[in-house]
Amino acid sequence: MIFRNVPRSLLRVLGAVLLCAALVGAVGCGGQKPAPAAAGTGAPVWAKGLATVRAAELPRQALDVLALIDKGGPYPYRQDGTVFGNFEKALPRQKRGYYHEFTVRTPGERDRGARRIVTGEGGEFFYTDDHYETFKAVLR
Repeated sequence: MIFRNVPRSLLRVLGAVLLCAALVGAVGCGGQKPAPAAAGTGAPVWAKGLATVRAAELPRQALDVLALIDKGGPYPYRQDGTVFGNFEKALPRQKRGYYHEFTVRTPGERDRGARRIVTGEGGEFFYTDDHYETFKAVLR
């Protein structure tokens, strides 16, 4: 056996390191597994029952917000990144603090306008252009 003279404790550590490396490889560099697709669709399971939109089809301002979210900010509005309560129950029910909202600037509006991106802890992205009345799952 090739590992005959190697102490068992070192073999255990090596095994644990290899297991961790295999798990990281399965999860990917982002630290989250890609969302599994719903049967027969290209949409992830979390988007079931919602309209969907490809990120590239969103308004330019929404793409700018997605880029800021990916970078971790800074965000132009103090409310950006705050907890979204889902009081309208338009998104799947989750524990408080699961969702966070970000303002999508609306040209010509003096205030924050009606457009938002809402993110979920599981990697979900949702877009609304009617102030939370309806949402589309953003496919990235």
